[in-house]
Amino acid sequence: MGIDTDLLGFSPDWDVPVRYIERTHAWYDALGTANPYRYASYAEVPFAPMRTPLAGARIALLTTAAPFDPAKGPQGAGAPYNAGAKFYKAYSGDTTLEHDLRISHLGIDRRQQTDDANCWFPLPALRRAAAAGRIGPLAPRFHGVPTNRSQRHTIEVDCPDVLARCRADAIDAAILVANCPVCHQTMALIARYLEAAGIPTVVVGAAKDIVETCGVPRFVFSDVPLGSAAALPDDPASQDATLALALSLLEHAFAPRTTVQSPMRWHRERDWKRHVMNVAALTPEELEQRRAENRAIKQVAQAVRDTTLAGG
Repeated sequence: MGIDTDLLGFSPDWDVPVRYIERTHAWYDALGTANPYRYASYAEVPFAPMRTPLAGARIALLTTAAPFDPAKGPQGAGAPYNAGAKFYKAYSGDTTLEHDLRISHLGIDRRQQTDDANCWFPLPALRRAAAAGRIGPLAPRFHGVPTNRSQRHTIEVDCPDVLARCRADAIDAAILVANCPVCHQTMALIARYLEAAGIPTVVVGAAKDIVETCGVPRFVFSDVPLGSAAALPDDPASQDATLALALSLLEHAFAPRTTVQSPMRWHRERDWKRHVMNVAALTPEELEQRRAENRAIKQVAQAVRDTTLAGG
């Protein structure tokens, strides 16, 4: 006798965490990119336990979001991917001030993107936690982490830079919020580096396979579209709930590779996962348009990267 899955309330077959490694490989293969990208993968994971009670701990926020610059063209919800808005060197910002940080990353689902920066930059939630005594005073600065496809560059250049900034702020722990697929790899590599240096971390993200393949000490997984891992749009309760999970992991995780899944569910479009980087959903004309866009994007991104790294 068969099982009535409707009666049992099972999820549909497609409603599982998106396999971003598979999707990105298929997507870029269809766009004509030679040699599939190899995501970082480690067997061993460093782990630094919390040494300061959370109520007195100085917490740093790390983000891959970029400061909004109107001179760089459209950025944010509804805007196409903007390679010119990328940044290739770490930056820092005053946590006592307001900041307009936006995400126009490659791989973000434009169908679901929101204007609510709390989804990717939970500084207000951290302020509320500090005011309530859940954590100690915020670190004086948050840190912007550049997303590089080159894992070697991330490890040899960006990781030491971010570690130096965190040490200068005398932090006790760090929360790292990722956005696009490569952002998740970047934040996983940064987390590993900080942990090896004795700084506890927790990654907040939506690409489960990328983060867990790399291997991190603590991970809060939100099964929502990329760019909304820290909260649902316009939903303060989800902002505080996601942060509470991250803080709890800092306190209670006792071994590396500890993943906690947020109960958040995306309600704007129930079957949004079907459309994420899905080559099968494109017509031949749309696919050729994406190929042309990809070629142009690569040229712009390379020019910005070369100028930035050359000190221009």
